[in-house]
Amino acid sequence: MPVIHVNGIQLHYEEAGEGEPVVMIQGTGAGRTVWQLHQVPALTAVGFRVITLDNRGIPPTSGWTEGFTLQDMVGDVAGLIEHLGIGPCRVVGTSLGAFVTQELVLARPDLVRQAVLIATRGRTDVLRAAITRAEIELYDSEVELPVRYAAVVRALKSLSPRTLDDGAAMADWLDLFELSPAGGPGHRAQMELSTLDDRLEAYRGIRVPCQVIAFADDLITPPHLAREVADAIPGAAYELIEGCGHYGYLEDPTAVNKAMVEFLTGTAAH
Repeated sequence: MPVIHVNGIQLHYEEAGEGEPVVMIQGTGAGRTVWQLHQVPALTAVGFRVITLDNRGIPPTSGWTEGFTLQDMVGDVAGLIEHLGIGPCRVVGTSLGAFVTQELVLARPDLVRQAVLIATRGRTDVLRAAITRAEIELYDSEVELPVRYAAVVRALKSLSPRTLDDGAAMADWLDLFELSPAGGPGHRAQMELSTLDDRLEAYRGIRVPCQVIAFADDLITPPHLAREVADAIPGAAYELIEGCGHYGYLEDPTAVNKAMVEFLTGTAAH
């Protein structure tokens, strides 16, 4: 796996496929491998070169010792694009990765040809702020929750009722969550970045073509907040996918990949 020194850190990334480049950015505590089950195969199959990265603070990428900001993460992606000489390119981000993407589009439009913003928002409401602060307080308390309990809470927060009511699917999800490694030493800093300032007015200045994909049952970034982002960005496309929670790109990858590929290839119906 290649590694580059960029923006003061050692950033690890991986490439797959050939063709026009797409950079993919994961959310809080997650690594590049999450994309590889469904999204990377779908994009390489239609002729894209896909670059996935481990965000600042997620091993093996460094950059966690002093904490960091959203702009640090934006600089990391900008540095990667410049290092590879692929700008302007397509960029896809989910959750925190979508926050990074929309800020990159605003700060460095010269580096982005199109952007897909999955499970995003442009501000933090009272409930989402409370959830984030509670999770940070739990993290800082150093209380170690039973693994099974933590898996159940994660499922309730991240999946749709459709999945939660599917016994066979839930058995698999709970096993997966129990086996999933901790997010890494930068997870705590990334949690802080979830309390996004109100950026909707700033996003009215975005001129890069954007697509917002929201999930109907998302508790972490609910669709009405994602819709605000689409409404703020001039000309942004908006896709609402039913029967999915925050992990909709894993719950219904077929629907997500179809929407994303049609936007990126210009084949979406108008």
